[in-house]
This record gives sequence, structure tokens and C-alpha cells, in this order.
Amino acid sequence: MSTLVIDGHPNPDSLCAALASAYADAHGDATVLAVRDLAFDPNLRLGYTHRQELEPDLELAWQQILAADHLVVVAPVWWGSVPALLKGFFDRVLLPRRAYRTKDNGLPEGLLTGRSGRVIVTTDSPWWYLPLVGDTTVKQLRTTTLRFCGIRSVAASRFGPVKGSSDARRQAWIAKAARLGSADASRRPASDLGSSAASLSARPRA
Repeated sequence: MSTLVIDGHPNPDSLCAALASAYADAHGDATVLAVRDLAFDPNLRLGYTHRQELEPDLELAWQQILAADHLVVVAPVWWGSVPALLKGFFDRVLLPRRAYRTKDNGLPEGLLTGRSGRVIVTTDSPWWYLPLVGDTTVKQLRTTTLRFCGIRSVAASRFGPVKGSSDARRQAWIAKAARLGSADASRRPASDLGSSAASLSARPRA
């Protein structure tokens, strides 16, 4: 039993990367999967009409998703959505008959049940703006991605505005991400917790 933290920011020196690292370090049984470090084509070239074989990095990522009992997605809010790299990752990895299926009545059924999740987003917008425009990035990640695939209990945390923020403010956000990691880990049975967090990439700081 483990936690997989998916860092969806293209920049290894981003605040998102630092938040993902802090969360995983404090959690104690988490692996950071930095999408930017994977070698894959983010373009689902023929849609779902033909099978596009997964590159080795994507197949490994899929196995990590299957092995995790808690999934955390960390991403910035870009144009009311997520970076193209992260969207391409989801397009390629969360495939029909793997992450979800269509039932005989035409309704979708998630296949990643039995897992919990958390969404962590950074934004340049003030705190009141995201609810005003519908909080589209959080809804996309929490509702139409994770929950769509069967992950029902998905918490959400928002950090911002990032633009113009001081180093002290960013360090406070990083500390809060660490507290979230520790709190999420404490909600699991002690027998499930490992002694250290692993990472597939270096742990940069903002």
C-alpha cells in the first residue's frame, strides 16, 4: 500500500515541484512521479479509434497507479485547466477498459476503485476568483478525471496567488503541503506506512 504523487508541472524548479516533494517527504510512504521526466508522446494521435502502444515510461507509470492506494495530483492552473503535458499524460495512460469502462447502459464505470485522492493546485488568481469562474481545474482533476476513474474520496487544496508572492509566503505553502502529507498518512493504518519517501526525480525547491 502506497501513495503516488503526480507532479504535473513542466518546470522542475516550480512551486508545484516543491509542494509535491514536501508532501511526499512528510507522508513517509510516497513516490513522486514527475511527468516532465517521462519519455512519451503526449499526443493521442488517433483518439480512441486505434490502440497507441504505451512507451515504457508510461507502462511503468500505469503500474505505479495500480499499486497506489492514494493518488495525489499537483498542478498549476493554466487557462482554467492543467498544462498540456499533464493532460497528455492522462490522455495516454487513463485508457478505456483500463481506468474505466462503458457499461451496457452506456454509462461510464471507473475501474480504479478503492483508492482515495488529493488535488493540489497553484494559481496566480486571488482566492475569490476560482469560485467565481467555477474552479474549473479542480473540477477537471477531481471530478472528471479521478472520480470518473472510480476514485471517490478526493480532497482539494489551493495555493495562491503565486505571482508576486514572497519567499516567506512560498515557504509557508510548502510547509502546509508537508502538513497535508503528514495528515493524510496518519489517516492510514500504521502497518501500511513505510519509513521513507522515494522519488523518480530530484527534489527541487521553489
